[in-house]
Amino acid sequence: MPVFKYEALNASGQEIKDEIEAPTKEEAVSKVRGLGYFPTKVVEKVDKKRAAQKKGGGVGKKKAAGTGLGWVSTKLLTTFTRQLSTLQDAGLPILRSIRILEQQQKPGMLKNVLKQITEDVEGGATLSEAMSRHPKAFDRLYCNMVAAGEAGGVLDVILQRLADFMEKSQKLKRKIIGAMIYPAVVVSIAAAIVTFIMVKVVPKFKEIFNDFGTKLPAVTDALIAISTWFAEGTPPGWVVVILAPAFLIVTFKLIRQAQAGRLVLDMITLKVPILGQIVGKSSVARFTRTLGTLISAGVPILEAVNITRDTTGNEIYSRMLQRVHDAIREGDTFANPLRQSKTVDPIVINMVDVGEETGELDKMLMKVADNYDEEVDTLVASLVSLLEPIMVVVLGGIVGFIILALFLPLVTLIQSVMGN
Repeated sequence: MPVFKYEALNASGQEIKDEIEAPTKEEAVSKVRGLGYFPTKVVEKVDKKRAAQKKGGGVGKKKAAGTGLGWVSTKLLTTFTRQLSTLQDAGLPILRSIRILEQQQKPGMLKNVLKQITEDVEGGATLSEAMSRHPKAFDRLYCNMVAAGEAGGVLDVILQRLADFMEKSQKLKRKIIGAMIYPAVVVSIAAAIVTFIMVKVVPKFKEIFNDFGTKLPAVTDALIAISTWFAEGTPPGWVVVILAPAFLIVTFKLIRQAQAGRLVLDMITLKVPILGQIVGKSSVARFTRTLGTLISAGVPILEAVNITRDTTGNEIYSRMLQRVHDAIREGDTFANPLRQSKTVDPIVINMVDVGEETGELDKMLMKVADNYDEEVDTLVASLVSLLEPIMVVVLGGIVGFIILALFLPLVTLIQSVMGN
């Protein structure tokens, strides 16, 4: 009788690894569940030497499978997920489905990854196990969702939910990025114009003022000093203006490499008016949608919280979910540690509490995510409306300062000439 290796989670969320005899994979899954475990991976035990001979040295290829440059875009991955869900719903074997999707892919990382996944599945690995060997294409959330779908026999449904999740997450991200494009373009153009004035225009006025030899107003001296720094500074000011954004981005990423740095930056960001609310509510929407999707897929609560913690993208909420995980492991509810953390709004806590009482925690989490997505949309619109007058005032102030600094001495010169 065939022997199957399995990995499963017990009632307390601990991982169990063992072997079990069964005539088919489905029977093996049923037996593991009969032991009171939640199976996350069930693979038939095969002779590695025989498999290597059959593949003609395929082991060497597998080592090269995980290597490669680039990444798979979310849009491309979402399309692949929907197509795979459709093929599975139509009843096609998983191996044939992957081959079909591989053939229609354009040359790139996803096509190479699908080819390697096909080889792994042929060698006896499950789809989730094969995908987990390619973290650049399929993250932990994706692989665990697929594993849950395989264990429950509802892979097509899980893939459909996963595609919906990725689309909504990407939609929210696009809205926030889209709202920042207009201010970024305006500021960039304004910086280019001001730099041109400082480097090319102001020096001409400086020569005129020097020829007359009159005492200049304080604002004019300040403008000339700034212009001199822009053109002749060490380093020149125009170089600083160009390189400053790149320097800030690199510094920001370096700080976020450390856990303490991420925590400080996230705390500061959440305290910024409007922007902090957008970041906070989008983080809540992200972790509630991720957690709700995992729970609805049948992933055990402790494993689901762990995955959500690693994908939340915010250190404050990540630490909060760690406390939630520890409390649930000790027998507490989800709502109590959430309430004690004082990180989320009371409405989120109440919705989670009701979800636990009714046994529909996943649905409540998805409702919270939908509500917060709408609030984020409103806040993004408010931020854009607020940025426009702020930019007008700031740019108007800069232009006014330059005009005042350049024309005050001219007025003085004109008056002195007319007096003579």
